[in-house]
Amino acid sequence: MTGIVDAHFHVWRQADQPWLVGPMVPRIFGPYEAIRRDYPIEEYLADNAGLGVSKGVYVQTNWAKENFEVEARFVSEIAARTGWPKAIVAYADVSVDDVRPQLDRLKTYPLVCGVRMQLHWHENATFRFAPSAQQVIDPKVRKNVQRLNDYGYSFDLQLFPSQMEDGLQLVGENPDTDFILTHCGMLTSMDQRAVEEWQQGLRTLAKATNLYAKLSGLGTFEHRNDPKVIAFIYDAAIRILGSDRLMFGSNFPIEKLWSSYADVLAAHRAAAATHGKEAEDNIFRRTAERVYRV
Repeated sequence: MTGIVDAHFHVWRQADQPWLVGPMVPRIFGPYEAIRRDYPIEEYLADNAGLGVSKGVYVQTNWAKENFEVEARFVSEIAARTGWPKAIVAYADVSVDDVRPQLDRLKTYPLVCGVRMQLHWHENATFRFAPSAQQVIDPKVRKNVQRLNDYGYSFDLQLFPSQMEDGLQLVGENPDTDFILTHCGMLTSMDQRAVEEWQQGLRTLAKATNLYAKLSGLGTFEHRNDPKVIAFIYDAAIRILGSDRLMFGSNFPIEKLWSSYADVLAAHRAAAATHGKEAEDNIFRRTAERVYRV
């Protein structure tokens, strides 16, 4: 297959990433010494060379909050020089009183098509990012997310299964805004209880027709590229959401901690292949092209 769209990748300069300098901070993807360095677009393109990946969507990487526009400018300059990425999901702090001044600044960068602020919370502190599980329905967050539609922006929604009832409230009250569930809802393990909660969470969010999901970061909690786990997630996600609401994302360079781009893509392609050509076309190209307008 050619013309694959990678709907979730990163590039960065180490000096701009607070979590890549100074003391090591526990992360859900485990030890990350190997990526505490620059990851330039040239290395990303070398990682996926010859694999048929023709477009990519950059997703914010937690620069210092006040540098959200610096990040958008940095990636826009890379795109002007290399043609990659085709779209940018920038950072905006939707927990402030009024996010519009930030969105006004982002609007000057044509490749910005959406924003992400990570709202996931877990009882395991290592997995936690948001200050509380309820931040997803905080009144300020809800008001600011409602403002995205005025800018034509989507919202990359990152939640754990226990938050998805609240997530449905946020998604449901913004029917004209596209929401993209990051890492397909973050299945934390193959334990029966975790799997059941994750599947129920997907069924909950599936009620909102403006909800899409990204098949990215599927090695995050396993800390390896496991084709069986990836196939399991594909099977459940296609059954619950349908392939026309799903898209592939490499999550590179995070997945590079334990695998090559070729091996990650091979596992994803094998998982999709059992569902037929239409599902493959949706997951690897059509959904991302439609939602991110690339």
